[in-house]
Amino acid sequence: MSTRELSSRRGRARKGYGGKHMSQAVEPAAEPSRDPFAALAQEDPLVAALSEIVKSLKPGDKLPTERELTKQLDVGRTALRDRLGVLEGLGILERRPGSGTYVQEFNPGSVSMALNLGISSAQIPLAALESVRIALERQAAIEAAISADPVLVAYMQRALDQMAVAQDEQSRDEADRQFHQALLRSASNPALTFFADAIAGVLTQDVKTRSSQVRAADAAVSSAEFFVNAHREIHAAILARDPDRAMAAVNHHFVRLETVPL
Repeated sequence: MSTRELSSRRGRARKGYGGKHMSQAVEPAAEPSRDPFAALAQEDPLVAALSEIVKSLKPGDKLPTERELTKQLDVGRTALRDRLGVLEGLGILERRPGSGTYVQEFNPGSVSMALNLGISSAQIPLAALESVRIALERQAAIEAAISADPVLVAYMQRALDQMAVAQDEQSRDEADRQFHQALLRSASNPALTFFADAIAGVLTQDVKTRSSQVRAADAAVSSAEFFVNAHREIHAAILARDPDRAMAAVNHHFVRLETVPL
């Protein structure tokens, strides 16, 4: 591929890979919010005030003492501790007995926990989140085919090798998980990785269920052959630096899963 052509492809991918694929590709994800409790702050003035204090600090910095915060914010200690507990539950703060309260770097695990709780309470079926995962992986395949970092793509090959020699479904499913994780990281897009990690926990069981049903329903093709070949198509397209082919390979992979009813 010429430098001019690669530059053109890179530009199209950053715009959502327009043209005939505009309905399929998604805009590159924005950087994850550095104000993860913005919605809470809008509804709770005390959380809003605490958020301003937290945003003025860096991960690892210590908050003022509870006594100082109650005076500064003009609130009771019970209300303050309640809001600190909320932010700690979201993974924003860490309270260390005998030491104080510290700011933590926000991580996808905290988002995943909140999603699990929210999905459970709202009774949202896990299958409803599949389109989110597909969109993330489709865009990751496009961007990975453009960057094609040899080290990151090598992790996909390793997962393929493990999938090919797996002797049981558990080992094959683990290799499957590692492959898709490597795909998302191969895009070299921290926002894609962040959001993918955030929804990974709530999709794991649903993906395993569908994978098992594909194996049971597809009598014409052995499970090992199907899974290895479907993933190999994605890997080969990324190695070929072909965004169109990579996106089509991701679509093909998930179409097979979607055609098996839950």
